[in-house]
Amino acid sequence: MDFTVQHLAELVQGKLHGDPKQIITGAHSLEEARAGEITFVENDRHAPRLKKSQASAAVVPVHLKTNGLTVIRVADPLSAFVQIARAFQNPPPDLAPGIDPRASVNPTARISADSVIHAFANIGPGVTLGSRCRISSGVSIAANCRLGDDVTLYPNVVLYERTVLGDRVTIHANAVIGADGFGYRLQEGRHVKVPQLGYVEIESDVEIGAGSTIDRGTFEATRIGAGTKIDNLVQIAHNCHIGRHNLLVSQVGVAGSVRTGDYVIVAGQAGLADHVTIGEGVVVGSKSGVFRDVGPGERVLGAPATSERVQKRIFVCLDKLPDLIRDVKRIKQSLGFEDHKVD
Repeated sequence: MDFTVQHLAELVQGKLHGDPKQIITGAHSLEEARAGEITFVENDRHAPRLKKSQASAAVVPVHLKTNGLTVIRVADPLSAFVQIARAFQNPPPDLAPGIDPRASVNPTARISADSVIHAFANIGPGVTLGSRCRISSGVSIAANCRLGDDVTLYPNVVLYERTVLGDRVTIHANAVIGADGFGYRLQEGRHVKVPQLGYVEIESDVEIGAGSTIDRGTFEATRIGAGTKIDNLVQIAHNCHIGRHNLLVSQVGVAGSVRTGDYVIVAGQAGLADHVTIGEGVVVGSKSGVFRDVGPGERVLGAPATSERVQKRIFVCLDKLPDLIRDVKRIKQSLGFEDHKVD
C-alpha cells in the first residue's frame, strides 16, 4: 500500500515541509531506502548520512536543517518512524478467539473466551489464563500456572508448574520458565539433588527473549520485576530476585540467590556470582565477572569486575605492556643485570 507524505504526516502528527502529494511506497533505514521511500534521522549526529541517502522523504527532528528535502518534523523521530513503517507492513490476519481442536487443554483449565490457543499447545490441569492471551503452537503450560491479561507465548515456550505471569508478559520461542534450580549436596561421595520446591513469578510488562531460562526457587519464588527486559539466551538461576526495569543482554548468566535493584543494566556475556547484591542503577559492562556486591549507581567492568574508570585505565596499560617490558629489559641490560638480547 502506498501513501502520500501528507497522510504520513497526519499519522504521526508531524509538521510537513515539502510536497504533500508526493507518493511514498515504503519505509527503510538511511542505507536501505530508495527513491520513492521514506527514511528517518533520529538526531543531528546522523544528519550527514541523510545527504547520501536515496530516500525521497525523511522523518527528522524539529530543528534539523535538510536543504529542501521533503521532511516530516516531529519531536521523537524514532517513534514516529516506527508508526510509519508499521503502516507499510501487511499485518498477519487476526485469528478469531478460541481453542484450536488440535490443542490439548485439560478440562479443569480456565481459559478466557477472548484468548487464542493455537494447534498443538498443551495446557495442564488448574491453569488460569487471563483475557486476550495468545498461546502459540508447541507451548506447554504445566499444572496450576496463572497467566494475566494480554500474555503472549511464542512457539515451544515451556512453563513448569505453578509459574505466575503478570499482565502483558511476552515470552519468545523456546524459553523455559520454572525448570529445577541447579542444587546438589555432596553426601557419601555422591552429588545428591536438593529438591526444588518453589516456583517462578514474573511481574507485568516483562519480555523474555528466545532460548532464555529462568529456574524455580528452592522453596520460595524466583522473581522478575515489572518492566524488566531479558534478551535471548540468558540464564537466571534459582532464588534470584531481579528488580524492576532491568535490562539483561544476550548470554548473561545470573547465579543463584542474586538480588538486583531497579534499572540495572547487565551487558552481554557478563556473569553474576551467587548471592551478590547489585544496587539500583548499576551498569555491568560486557563480559564482566561480578563476584562482590555492587553499590547503587556504580558502573563496573572486567573480570573480576572493578570500577569502570579503573578498568579502562588497566586496558590502556595492557596495550603498553609489551613496550614497558622491552624498556625494563634495556634498563636492566644497561645496568649489567642482564646479558641476554633485548627483543
